[in-house]
Amino acid sequence: MVILNNTPARDFLSSYGRELGKPKAILICSAHFETSVPALTTDEHPAMIYDFGGFPRALFEMVYAAPGSPDLAQRAAALLAAKNIKAYGVPNRGFDHGTWVPLKLMYPDADIPVVQIAVQPEMSGAHHIAMGEALAPLRDEGVLIIGSGSMTHNLYELSRLGRGMDVPTPAWVTTFGEWAHEAIEAGRSQDIAQWDTKAPFARENHPSPEHFLPLPFAMGAAGHGAKGRRVHTSCEYGVLMMDAYAFD
Repeated sequence: MVILNNTPARDFLSSYGRELGKPKAILICSAHFETSVPALTTDEHPAMIYDFGGFPRALFEMVYAAPGSPDLAQRAAALLAAKNIKAYGVPNRGFDHGTWVPLKLMYPDADIPVVQIAVQPEMSGAHHIAMGEALAPLRDEGVLIIGSGSMTHNLYELSRLGRGMDVPTPAWVTTFGEWAHEAIEAGRSQDIAQWDTKAPFARENHPSPEHFLPLPFAMGAAGHGAKGRRVHTSCEYGVLMMDAYAFD
C-alpha cells in the first residue's frame, strides 16, 4: 500500500532515486522471494507477480516493465561460487511486490535492468551477510544493491489490533528499531548477523525472519566493517517501521 498511500515512506522513495542517481543495473534482495539456497532471476523480460490478496484493484493493474539481466545474474552467481556459495538461476519468475513497489517509486521509467536474489529464511543472518559480501564487487561495476524488507513486520499484531495508519508505536517496536539503528550505524555486523538472539523483542517484531534478512544482506554487500546511515524513518499502522539505510 505504500505505493498508493500518501505517507512519509512513499515521499521518501519517490525522491530517493533521484538522489542516488541512475545505476547501470539493480540487484535487489526481496523478502518475497524465498528459497532454500541462493537463487537469482534470469529472465530478460520479467513478468509481474501480484503476491497478495484483498487489496485495491489499482495494485493489480500496476506494471513495472524493467528488463532483467541474465548477464548480471550469471556474474552474481560466479561471485557467489568464488566464495563457495552455490547459487542457481530461476527462469519464469516475475517481479514480486518487494521489488516492483519500491522500484516503481524510485525509478518510475523502468529502464534499468533488475535482477532479484532470494532470501533463505531457514539460514542465519550470518549467511546473508556472507552472501552480500561475496557480491560487493558489483558496486564497483555500477550495480545498485538493495535489500527490500521491513525493519519491523508483525502482520498478526496489525490484524489483531486493527490499527489505523497513525496510531502510536508501542515500545516493543521502537525498542527493536533503536537497537537496530545503533548496531547499523556503529557497523556491528555481528550483532545484525545474530539479530534473532541479540535484539530486544526480535520475535515480536519478526514472527518469521524473511523481512529482516535483506538488511544483513545489504550490510554485507557494503563490505566488511561497513557502517550504515539512516536516510529515512517512519512507522505505519503502529507496527510497521519503514526505516531505510544507505551503506556508502
